[in-house]
Amino acid sequence: MADSRLFFTERLLEWNQLSNTRTMPWKGEKDPYRIWLSEIILQQTRVEQGLPYYQKFIEHYPTATKLAQAPEEEVFRLWQGLGYYARCKNMLAAAREIATTYKGKFPGNYDQIKALKGIGAYTAAAVASFGFHLPYAVLDGNVYRVLSRYFAIDTPIDSTAGKKQFGDLAQELLPADQSAAYNQSVMDFGAVVCKPQQPNCTACPLNRKCQARQQQLIDVLPVKSKKLQIKKRYFNHFLVEFKDNIYIRKRTGKDIWQNLHEFILIETPEAAELDDLRKNEAFRQLFGKTPFTVINVSAPQKQQLTHQTIHSRFFTLEVKQALPPNDYQLVSRKTLDKYAFPKTITAFLQNKKLQLF
Repeated sequence: MADSRLFFTERLLEWNQLSNTRTMPWKGEKDPYRIWLSEIILQQTRVEQGLPYYQKFIEHYPTATKLAQAPEEEVFRLWQGLGYYARCKNMLAAAREIATTYKGKFPGNYDQIKALKGIGAYTAAAVASFGFHLPYAVLDGNVYRVLSRYFAIDTPIDSTAGKKQFGDLAQELLPADQSAAYNQSVMDFGAVVCKPQQPNCTACPLNRKCQARQQQLIDVLPVKSKKLQIKKRYFNHFLVEFKDNIYIRKRTGKDIWQNLHEFILIETPEAAELDDLRKNEAFRQLFGKTPFTVINVSAPQKQQLTHQTIHSRFFTLEVKQALPPNDYQLVSRKTLDKYAFPKTITAFLQNKKLQLF
């Protein structure tokens, strides 16, 4: 087993030095702030999607202090379309803590890094390793897959036991004096060689000792115990115009799109037409005594999130008098570009050609 582990680490480092051609703008970055920023942006996000956001954030906020000083609405507006908005809120909180507690200098201690808002074990290890050369092993989806296949580990990676087993193993394999190079190599190796589908086993430098290849387990490893349950939700958005103003509000609570703005929203258990919505109690409270004109009803739209499928429809209405008191505010349609909206609403506005963005 010891020989197998040594072989694993040495071959990965050799592959990284001689054959790893994977390039990313932040690869080799030494600034812990930029490393942290790239890791936060890439959580649950493809590299090609996250890259332009990373570049925009570096341009607007080159330091943690600059980010900490930025108005919240401005930062959310820049994040708009990236999704998982709790990341943005946590990122701002962490930047402000760095600015106040650490006087703008990113903490160089693993436990201090991990204590920052929104930073888990993986991100803390990445920043500690790449930014400060500390001996902490990263453990992301690519690493789980590589370790699971090479060592033929069938413990579910989403179980408590699995997380501990893989975490301990990853740390044991890490060469303390080459933590950054090793961490980069194992992540890149999982991305370009030991891929989820159609891994390049014939060109794999580890294939001679890969247990999954020997036991024909490549297609079944790694194992997950929990099947993802996808929830369907139906959002009926009402873009209500009153004297060239639009009703909007900021989403609060622990739901999707927290801290982003939305039009009047009525959620229903299934898809609904306007005649169905007229019977809805929330609709009656808002529009029961207020005459309105229907300007437009959009085609249904769908947005796939990790755990939810959002089915949306937009109803554009015009009213001649203000709606009854509610938790929405009237803002000029000319200022809508100053507010951050979920991707679904932004796409609707752009398709509608309201010249707001």
